[in-house]
Amino acid sequence: MTTDTSTAPEPSFGERLRTGFGLLGPRHPRHTLTVEQADTLTLPIGDDGVVVGVNTEGQPAVLGVNRPTPYDMVLIGGLWTAQVLALRAAATGARVAVETGRAQAWMPMVHAMGGGQNGLAVYDVGRVPPQGASAGTPVLVVRDCGMRPPRGRVASAPWQSVLTLLPYLSPVAPRLMRQARLVGVQRVSPDEAAEIGRVLALPRPEIDSLPSLQDGVTLWCTDRDRQYVMTQATDAEVGLLGVARRMD
Repeated sequence: MTTDTSTAPEPSFGERLRTGFGLLGPRHPRHTLTVEQADTLTLPIGDDGVVVGVNTEGQPAVLGVNRPTPYDMVLIGGLWTAQVLALRAAATGARVAVETGRAQAWMPMVHAMGGGQNGLAVYDVGRVPPQGASAGTPVLVVRDCGMRPPRGRVASAPWQSVLTLLPYLSPVAPRLMRQARLVGVQRVSPDEAAEIGRVLALPRPEIDSLPSLQDGVTLWCTDRDRQYVMTQATDAEVGLLGVARRMD
């Protein structure tokens, strides 16, 4: 099959000027493609979002934070990883609202980004105001509220994703994991790994791997996919947050 090369007669010079096409340019032969050749024109286009690290094949792993539908995420892991995600989300143009009971741990980031005027603001627990998220100003709410985070006043919504950070497995964790669209798990104890595996229906090899994950490695899980990701900090991120660590 080829593209259709039949055309109407070429318009005159005066007609081209009146319709806004301007002067005639260089003349080139028309191009045709066979069905077999069409596949060669495909371009490798990756997902749009935040690069959270590299997968086991060394390819960039991308987290689509800015979405037109509500999106809830849970990270059972360290503050360092949550802060890297917040920095990178802000770098993509999202506004980041951090709800936390340890504001002092987030203030270096606020100061580094211009005192809260350039995409990241910190609020006390239960004090996050409506964010007014839209396609032009997407929002990521990071809930760093300890082992038993209260129900948030600001929930996920179109163009407003919520990331809940849990340092360890807690009594509320199973409910939060079941409600989340994406769950990230870093190094946990064998007992915690068994419970997480039950909730997420993980295969035995992945359950066994969780207690021995390296600092900076996260197992990200959706309903249909699981992926190990190593978050590698840039020089600027290391200068601000230090090296990757599971404990704070």
